[in-house]
Amino acid sequence: MKDKDNSAKIIRSIRPSRVIWPILIGLCISAYMLYQEYEPGSLSAIKVTSSTFLWVFISILLMVVRDFGYIIRIRLLSGGLLNWRKSFQIIMLWEFTSAITPSAIGGTSVAIFFLNKAGIKLGRSTGIVMVTSFLDELFFVLAFPMVILFIGRSDIFAFGASEVSSIVWYKNQFLLFSLTGYGLKVLYTLFIAYGLFLNPRGLKSFLLWVFKLPIIRKWRPEANNVGNELILTSTEFKKWPLKEWLKAFMATSISWVSRYWIVNTLIIAVFGIKYLDLSNHILVFGKQLIMWIMMLVSPTPGGSGFAEYVFKEFLQGYIPDGTGTAMAFLWRTISYYPYLLIGAIIVPPWVRKYLLKG
Repeated sequence: MKDKDNSAKIIRSIRPSRVIWPILIGLCISAYMLYQEYEPGSLSAIKVTSSTFLWVFISILLMVVRDFGYIIRIRLLSGGLLNWRKSFQIIMLWEFTSAITPSAIGGTSVAIFFLNKAGIKLGRSTGIVMVTSFLDELFFVLAFPMVILFIGRSDIFAFGASEVSSIVWYKNQFLLFSLTGYGLKVLYTLFIAYGLFLNPRGLKSFLLWVFKLPIIRKWRPEANNVGNELILTSTEFKKWPLKEWLKAFMATSISWVSRYWIVNTLIIAVFGIKYLDLSNHILVFGKQLIMWIMMLVSPTPGGSGFAEYVFKEFLQGYIPDGTGTAMAFLWRTISYYPYLLIGAIIVPPWVRKYLLKG
């Protein structure tokens, strides 16, 4: 009975009709920002040439590479239990769920359910999702200070180039916000590493302690089973060869780097390859690390509206005035909206096959 109730909740949470809200929010806020930003002739800086289509194609290709990295990683972590088709479906369902839920929530909890229904035991599914989360956070924990040191400029935290000359680092709220977010990510990464690799029994005890709360106490037996399977999964991952860990981290890095370079390729597509020099290209790349921290606190599905606003404001001075909203919309059209469409296509047959059978 509980399994049916859980399945019903999942069906409601991933129903394709939920794509309407993030699309409406994104379009309405984009339209409002465009109205506020637009001045006659401001969009004349946007040039559509033969190379535009090439660089837009490269942007789309980077999204494909990003997802392919995730697919490779989940196949590695599943120990080959997931074939290419199932891996693709899981990743697309995961991205779809992330796209229709607030950024702070994401699709992680539902991903455990997806993996379990694809034939992987619940504890192992939880372990796989924890390891993916660990690898994602580890990439950020390592990349953030490297980018800051390599760029060596405080304007990576500035909203627009006009702030650069007057900015004082310890008064920059975005720097302080980013450092706070980075600190939380470091703590979260250490927590996962401790629970998964050093003391899984301690993590199980923590889970059982949490599930003493009256609201969720009835699921304490399931939490105990998950804890037992996590211990087994931890034992397996601790025995993983270094070569496999390097493969998984490389797939993670390729996915994130591909995600971040999309904005750069779109700038080239719209304004030409000579618009930004190498240092500014690296700066734009680095600013996206900061953007993703900010988007984590968005209350809207998939960061709709909030992401467009942050993009427009954070890249002021690095794209022509009056084009920020149009560029933000193009960015989201390539990097966000396709997952809503793909998810809406994949979800119904997946639900019929794995949730409604029998």
